[in-house]
Parts: sequence; C-alpha cells; structure tokens
Amino acid sequence: MIAADDFLGPLKDRGYDFWSGVPCSFLTPLINRVIGADGLRYVGAASEGEAVGIAAGGWLAGRKTVVMCQNSGLGNTVNPLTSLNFPFRIPTLMVVTWRGQPGIKDEPQHELMGHITQSLLDTIRVPHAPFPEATQAVAPALDIAEREMAAGELPYAFIMPEGSVRDDGLSQMPLAPPPTGARVDLREHGTPPARAAALERLLAAVPDLAPIVATTGKTGRELFTLADRPQHLYLVGSMGCASGVGLGIALNSKRPVVVIDGDGAALMKLGTLATIGAAAPGNLLHLLLDNGVHDSTGGQATVSPVVDFAKVALGCGYARAMSCDSLDGLDQAFKQALAQPGPTLVHMKIAPGSMAKLGRPTVKPYDVARRFRDFVRG
Repeated sequence: MIAADDFLGPLKDRGYDFWSGVPCSFLTPLINRVIGADGLRYVGAASEGEAVGIAAGGWLAGRKTVVMCQNSGLGNTVNPLTSLNFPFRIPTLMVVTWRGQPGIKDEPQHELMGHITQSLLDTIRVPHAPFPEATQAVAPALDIAEREMAAGELPYAFIMPEGSVRDDGLSQMPLAPPPTGARVDLREHGTPPARAAALERLLAAVPDLAPIVATTGKTGRELFTLADRPQHLYLVGSMGCASGVGLGIALNSKRPVVVIDGDGAALMKLGTLATIGAAAPGNLLHLLLDNGVHDSTGGQATVSPVVDFAKVALGCGYARAMSCDSLDGLDQAFKQALAQPGPTLVHMKIAPGSMAKLGRPTVKPYDVARRFRDFVRG
C-alpha cells in the first residue's frame, strides 16, 4: 500500500495535471487526493466514456491527462478508446480498478469483468500493468508507461486491486447551484434550413482563433466538404463525445470553443450537459443541430421531438440557451453567444437530409488531431 501522494507527486512532476473519471470505492483515496491537490484539475464525469472524451480534449489542448474508472465501467470506454483515441492516436494514462479479482470475494456483478479485465484491455490494444504497490516501484512503473505511450501514442492502463492506496480523506467544497440561465427564443416557425446552409453561416461568423469540434457522421463530413481548416476537428467516431472533447479543450484554453453536435449524439451522452454546466467554461459554445433523425444511418427518427434541449441545458447549469430555426436566427444567436460568457447552448432545428455531393475527410485522423492540437496551442 502506498500514499496517494506517492503516486500523484511523480505524476505531477511529469506534467500530468488534468484528470477525469468516475468514482470507484477502490479509487477513493486517489480521487479524493486529486480533488484536493494544488495544481491538479479533476473533472468528475457522468460516464466513463465521457471521461475519456474530456481527457482527449485536454490532450488536444496540450495537457497530459489521466482517466480513472472502475473496471465495470470499461465497457463504457470501449467506444471512445477504439474510435477516438485509436484512430487519432491520443494517449492518456488510465487507472482502472480490479473489482471481481479472481480468488477475492466481491459482488456478483463484478465476477465476469474481474476475469476479463486484462484480456479486454488487450483486445482493444491498451497496454497495461499492475498498479505499483510500493513507493519505490512508482517511478519505474511510470517510466514504462511513458515509454509505451510515446511509442504507440495510445492509452496505457494501471490495474488497481483493492487496498493499493491509503485513504487520507477528502477535501472538497460542495458545488453551489448556479444562477438560473437566460433563455432566448429566436424561432420563426418556418421551414428549417439544411445542415449545410447552417454550417456555411457558422463558417462565415466563427472567429479565426476558435477551435471547432464537429460530431461524427454527416456533420463532420459536410463541414469538411465546405471548408477544411486547421481549426476543425472531425470526429469520425465516438458518437456522443463531441461535447466532452469540447469541454476538455475549453477548460484548458482561453479561446472560444465551438462544439457542433447532433440530436442523436447529444442524446447518447446527455449527462455531459450536466458536466459542462458544473464546470462552467465561459468560452464554450455548444451548437446542437437537430433534424430529428439519425441522418447518417438512414433517417431513423430520434426522440428529440419530446426533448426541450434548451430547458435541459438551463437545468444543467448553462449560462444561457437559445432556440432558433432559421439562418438569421443562427446569426443572432451566434453573435450573442460570442459576446457573453457561457457556456451557451444554441439549439437549432434543421431539415433532414444532406448535401448531394458529400465528401469525407481526406486528411487522416492522426494528422487532423496534430494540426488541430498545434492550432489550439498556437
């Protein structure tokens, strides 16, 4: 057993200062100390997959990151680890607990994952090692982890059994409820525009220094077809993670950050709106283009008609939420959002369908990520 600072101190010295995760009782000593430590930022996520997205955003903004989760939550990380971190080659250090460890009595829901934790990590190509159990073992273990991440540019995991870290207590101030945000209704109730038209307006109005994170599917493809810029990040997978990635960038940059989301993607990780509201990044503009269908997979209906996204965002702590359904309304909403501190949600109704000649990004994800990271850091 080691003290939390025996692990955190060497990590902090190596520059790992941006953390995200979901608690586990095995992680309690480590998470509690990260929360109370000077010079470290911890973002509690609504799901493990969201935490991976937030950490990816932190890396894109130039941070060295750590994700913590229970092994039961590994299932939630598989999508972003395989369709975000792998194609874009985004490393992050992971601390994964070992509930259900064979030979140790645990709850029945952990039995299967306890047997397959290592093999699952092997399958998704995340190299791993046991969590260091002695102070003198920490530095050599981190040396190996850093060499692996440098060589493969992929995540690396430490697997933590129960009792690995001594509990030194929790120092955390409770969150104060935010003031009620402002709601602005700019809807005209006419025929909504096409996605491409909305993206063209956005491209004409967005500041040159603003990173843009586009959700997977036809949103990113249309954005690329209209204009390919270093400020664009096209998420080719990891559906639902655009807002988490944008949050990770916004918390580590002073630039305005624009997330272009879709209704299906936003619904997949609706909890991220609460994480954004709690973190309260004043530089985040969350544009949600809502056509009521899964446009990239054949037009199947989503449940967005029964969801008031603006009301949800305000309930989650956004500073303001705007609704629009026209290009002029988008212009007004975007101008107001840039002029006032956020986070701001702009919920825009658009028509189903996409461009007739729809391309795909020809720049490889690896190159997109690195030119985008250079743009954000520059």
